[in-house]
Amino acid sequence: LGGADTVLSNLLSRFTRNEFNLESKSTIGVEFATRSIQVDNKTVKAQIWDTAGQERYRAITSAYYRGAVGALLVYDIAKYLTYENAERWLKELQDHADANIVIMLVGNKSDLRHLRAVPTDEAKSFAEKNGLSFLETSALDSTNVETAFHNILSEIYRIVSQRQMTGQPESEFGPSTTIEPIRVLPTQQESRQAPCCQNI
Repeated sequence: LGGADTVLSNLLSRFTRNEFNLESKSTIGVEFATRSIQVDNKTVKAQIWDTAGQERYRAITSAYYRGAVGALLVYDIAKYLTYENAERWLKELQDHADANIVIMLVGNKSDLRHLRAVPTDEAKSFAEKNGLSFLETSALDSTNVETAFHNILSEIYRIVSQRQMTGQPESEFGPSTTIEPIRVLPTQQESRQAPCCQNI
């Protein structure tokens, strides 16, 4: 998650395809990619969603938060506004995602040190205050991209594995997903009236 200026799609393409596109455009709606990694000698296949940062797509993207078990909250270290927006994105995650979602704050474009607008210590402090892990990355030169994804995927894997070992269903990772059937009962007036074609 992150604003349009954070170029999340480059992080995703760097991790899943080891590609980088300088002409990368903002995501329209939602894009996703998959990649398998090894965690504790097990193969974990991750499906990673890149949600659009533009305001007009928020209704679409918030629907994808349900069922997500992890999120990278991304800002651009050279654009302070994207960092300020991280608080709004975090609140949106807390409002729409599962209660136990694993969240990492990621300062992208660490290759632009000379243009840094967000001090590392400030971002670290924000992450600690909100119980998030934190890392700075560069999709351009690949710095910490693998580490960021491996760290969050490993943490998710361990949480899910622990729950399975203790006999807790996976659905307890977040709020209950039990679906109650909806029954439509006739009103008193409707129940007194005989259907028009009852004897046919």
